[in-house]
Amino acid sequence: MKRVFIMLWLFVSLAYGENVYERNCVPCHQNLPTSLEQMFKNYLLVYSSERFVKAGVKHYLKYPSRSISQMSKLFLDTYGVKKPTTLSEKELDEAIDIYWEKFKVFDKLK
Repeated sequence: MKRVFIMLWLFVSLAYGENVYERNCVPCHQNLPTSLEQMFKNYLLVYSSERFVKAGVKHYLKYPSRSISQMSKLFLDTYGVKKPTTLSEKELDEAIDIYWEKFKVFDKLK
């Protein structure tokens, strides 16, 4: 029975083409007043490069705290600090890479 459930889950995931970012990040953020894109811009303003943005996001997702959050005090008072990620290192790196590619601005500037 467990094997059937796993196969069904894999089939549904592949059929809908969802990646680790779409499965694990987007659903939790879709009902928040600040978009993932705006959060990305906040990280970009603070960390400024791909390497440091990715490191900052990864550190926050693994060890979330109010002191390192890039969100406003009002946002944190209203929604709180997220719980640490349950993603594996590989999944976390993949999600952050997808996040970077989706919102990076460097190749879009003219």
